[in-house]
Amino acid sequence: MWGLVKAKQGAAGAETSIRCLLKMVKGNVVVPEDILSFCCNGLQGSTSPPCTQDAGEQQEEAAGAMGGHNPTEVQMSQLVLPCHSNQRGELSAGQLLKWIDTAACLSAERHAGCPCVTASMDDIYFEHTISVGQVVNIKAKVNRAFNSSMEVGIQVSYEDLCSGKHCSICKAYATFVAQGPLGTKVKLKPLTPQTEEEKIEHSIAAERRRMRLVHKDTIKDLLTRSTSNTEMETRDGSVVVPAEKTRVESVELVLPPHANHQGNTFGGQIMAWMENVATIAASRLCHAHPTLRAIEMFHFRGPSQVGDRLVLKAIVNNAFKNSMEVGVCTEAYDQEMSVSRRHINSAFMTFVVLDEEGRPRTLPMVVPQPGDGERRYREASARKKIRLDRKYVVSCKQTEVPLSVPWDQSNKVYLSYNNVSALKTLVAKANWVLAREKEKVQIYTLEEDKFLSFRIEMSVHISASQAFSLLSDLRRRHEWDSHYESAELVQQVDEDDAIYHVLSQTLSCENKPQDFVILASRRKPCSRGDPYVVAFRSVTLPTHPPSTNYTRGETLCSGFCVWPQSEEMSKVAYYNQATPGYLNYVTTNVVGLSSNFCATFEACEKFLLKNKDDLIARLQDL
Repeated sequence: MWGLVKAKQGAAGAETSIRCLLKMVKGNVVVPEDILSFCCNGLQGSTSPPCTQDAGEQQEEAAGAMGGHNPTEVQMSQLVLPCHSNQRGELSAGQLLKWIDTAACLSAERHAGCPCVTASMDDIYFEHTISVGQVVNIKAKVNRAFNSSMEVGIQVSYEDLCSGKHCSICKAYATFVAQGPLGTKVKLKPLTPQTEEEKIEHSIAAERRRMRLVHKDTIKDLLTRSTSNTEMETRDGSVVVPAEKTRVESVELVLPPHANHQGNTFGGQIMAWMENVATIAASRLCHAHPTLRAIEMFHFRGPSQVGDRLVLKAIVNNAFKNSMEVGVCTEAYDQEMSVSRRHINSAFMTFVVLDEEGRPRTLPMVVPQPGDGERRYREASARKKIRLDRKYVVSCKQTEVPLSVPWDQSNKVYLSYNNVSALKTLVAKANWVLAREKEKVQIYTLEEDKFLSFRIEMSVHISASQAFSLLSDLRRRHEWDSHYESAELVQQVDEDDAIYHVLSQTLSCENKPQDFVILASRRKPCSRGDPYVVAFRSVTLPTHPPSTNYTRGETLCSGFCVWPQSEEMSKVAYYNQATPGYLNYVTTNVVGLSSNFCATFEACEKFLLKNKDDLIARLQDL
């Protein structure tokens, strides 16, 4: 049954299973009969070692396919001097933010061909500090251009010139807006990705953009739900510091060196000033030199110009055992104070204090002021949970995310992002091998590291939007997939996401039917050339714990992509990713695999053709 994976058992037989298929595709020699035998007979047979491709060979092939250097890529190398450092002899985070913003802006302007301004900077997690004498290497390139905005991806690493050591510092995503004369927006030309990495970033950029657009509402909703449940923290023997003692207010005059060619203040300069006052506030709490660990999304609400005065305010909102959150606000006014102060930016920064061995120290407790202080205190606790959820689900590697992640209101946006981006990443992968072709159905395989993936596709005489609508509803899956017994809609999260409880007719090795709790995420195309996407992944819900009557199964990454070929023709492709740890369970036909791929996909085609007219009639009635 497609879209479902793994009954919880040991991994016995998994290596044999994957080697069997790898033997069939090794050297690009395909044996269709063996593939059919693989489907029907449970991956039994060869013990040949897996065939892999050297990473360097893959990079060379990608570079060859690229046909040259990415025209938007900018590389910056800066030697860290004492004037760039803080009291510990480490690169100031504010200076690093200025360099990041400058490199990203240069990349954006290469693509736009006109001046660009920073609109936002996504969350940044700093993995290491950089010392005086080391080199900062920054690489920035445009991932995707939308109408008048574009996403720029930035990678930061350091290089020790004496030892030759290289180490990653952080990865960031910035949004820039192209501006014409008098600040008018400029329509951007589309960007065509070339390499596999660029195609992945280009595809997922649309999903990150979606998260940015709902970021404010997401935070507001989660804080509303969390505030009333957050209690004041108590720790025995801890020093207590009133939050008001950490308050900082500072003013900066915007001079020509702080501005771009349009006279607007550089976003990186504003971020650097904000980091400075936040560091002072954090130091007043701990009476030590704190280290910046994370910054929540910067969002620039409006510009400031040369001659403006910027008022920067910071205060420690909450101090946890080993970290503290500092809130920073930036306001602008002109010399005449002709209008009230303009709110330019706000951000939340997380600091730690490290001991001599680099371990986080225990911090004093904060006592908030009544009213707004207590509100900020509780909201900081809620944001901490949100940050942990977001970093865990969004930032970590796919192999580090467990198959089933607990679903709740605090991580719903990020689980949806991870669900769709995982499928889009799989779609953009290179080196798919055609394993079998029967009439209109093609079956492809992809082997890499711990994953074995399958793609089954065919062209269907139906519009892409109709196929998307019909395949999105798991409650109708049993009409064409015989392994589905039923699918209950447990929760309609929003217009694009729903959670289903699925029952399977296929028995597990425990001789019990299997059930699944699946998050289904739908996405319509962001721009021309994008597919319709329906992504599936397992989640856990307190309302639907595992039952003794069923074996709980799980799926890591699966789903459909539908590309319009004409107004009445579409290419429908199904993807499924499996790992050796549970690959042996594909033989039970509960995961993206059926005992006969072609027969199942042909049944899917008949279902789409049979129901497309009824769907049109229902839409017309609406």
